[in-house]
This record gives sequence, structure tokens and C-alpha cells, in this order.
Amino acid sequence: MILYNKIEELQQVVLQWKTEGEEVVFTNGVFDILHLGHVDYLEKSKALGTKLIVAINSDASVRRLGKGDERPINPEFARATIISALRCVDAVIIFSDDTPFNIITSLTPDILVKGGDYNPDEIDESKKTYIVGSKEIKEAGGRVVSIPIVEGFSTTSILRKLS
Repeated sequence: MILYNKIEELQQVVLQWKTEGEEVVFTNGVFDILHLGHVDYLEKSKALGTKLIVAINSDASVRRLGKGDERPINPEFARATIISALRCVDAVIIFSDDTPFNIITSLTPDILVKGGDYNPDEIDESKKTYIVGSKEIKEAGGRVVSIPIVEGFSTTSILRKLS
């Protein structure tokens, strides 16, 4: 696995993978305190294709998400390094935009994945369940998939237990 700093580098890798017949899966998230829910989600995401790209929210974008003044607990490089160490992950990139839209449309993965609290059939971009980039991936012939969340495991619930 390689942690990519520039989208252009990752675009070249994705192009090579697709040329070799690989099926590229993309997901994104904060992945602040790694737990069973994250690992289950990432393993199931990878099982949908042959290569898995994970885009990690930068520290600044996490703060803009409104997850709390103390978040993220772990800085972006630490979060990206931990996710990149998982054998199911093939590439990691950190993004600083509010959404991963630019990365998704730049890479055009074959499969776009989000957790079960998102709806792959939602078309109203103003809804919280809308998956950013889903329209573009479907138009490009790709699939959009939602993976059920493992109940009882979330960074928020872990932090509540600690306080």
C-alpha cells in the first residue's frame, strides 16, 4: 500500500489498475479511532472488487464536519498510516475538501461505497443519505453500494465510554 499525496499520482495508478483489468473500489471517511466497525466495512468494501482506495478526511475537513472541538483525536497522517497498514487497503489519500467529490470524479472508480446510513438510490443531493459522487459514478457505468454498519461500534460511542 502507498499513501498518495497528489491526486495525479493516484490517477496514474488507477489507470494502470484498470488497464490490467482490476476492479477499483473507493470509499472515504474520517477513521479517527480504528475499531471493528471500520475493519468490517473496509474488508467488505474490498470484497466488492480487487483494489480498494480509501480517502481520509484531513484534520481541517473533520473540524468542518462538526464532529466536535476535540476531533479528530488522531491527526490525519496517523489516521492515514493506520488505514494504509490494513491488508485490504491498496491506496490511501488525504483530502481537504468538505466532500470527496473531486477525488471521486478524478478517479472514476468502478464501485463507490459508503456505510449503511447512506442510500445508494438517493438522488436528492440535499439529503443526508445522499452519496456524494453517486450520480457521476452511475453515469460512468459504475456501481454505488451501501454496506451495513456493525451495531455498537463507532468512534463516537467509544469516546462516550471514555468520558
